Amino acid sequence: MTRRLVRLAARALGLALGVLVLVVLTLRWVNPPTTAFMLERRLEARAANETRFSLKHEWVSLDDISPSLRLAVVASEDQKFPQHHGFDVEAIADAVEDRFEGRSTRGASTLSQQVAKNLFLWPGQSFVRKGLEAFLTVLLELFWPKARILEVHLNVAEFGDGVYGVEAASRAYFGKKAKHETADEAALLAAVLPAPKRRSVKKPSDVVKARAGWTLEQMRALGPEWLADVR
Repeated sequence: MTRRLVRLAARALGLALGVLVLVVLTLRWVNPPTTAFMLERRLEARAANETRFSLKHEWVSLDDISPSLRLAVVASEDQKFPQHHGFDVEAIADAVEDRFEGRSTRGASTLSQQVAKNLFLWPGQSFVRKGLEAFLTVLLELFWPKARILEVHLNVAEFGDGVYGVEAASRAYFGKKAKHETADEAALLAAVLPAPKRRSVKKPSDVVKARAGWTLEQMRALGPEWLADVR
């Protein structure tokens, strides 16, 4: 009986993994209509009876996103994106050291990890969620080109409560399409990404302004060719 249960569990796990791989492969070419985080926010709004809530999201191709906006997000969130294979080992080591020494933990998630989390998972820091995130990140890096990872990230990242993706954010905050974003506007959008519900593009705090200024400096240091090999 025990062996039979083990075999059934192994088959179920194998089937689940196979379906997950198939979904990841499909999303290499098919744009996801929604994400786990978007669904969660819709459910929150419904449960709280937020009648005025309206989720904003509009998909655009990478070619319809300004080079400044692409570079700003990479400069702000994951400068090693063109080089790593899903994980920034040095950043992870620094984050672990900070945790052990009692300092504020710095962000160590790459864009690939953030895509995995936003598409499929839920907020939190449990070992189960982090394990699933790591597995999904490996799949994304294995089956998707870097350009697709960047494109999906830019289209599903949250830039304010209920505002997802650079096109919706550009229209909501600047009244223009994402392909027309200037470097200053792009840096401001990137500056809210670590905490989009606490930071505001419309009313940027001193922290947001400082982050945007730092991002602009990083963009200049990296240069427009930094993402030339992201295809």
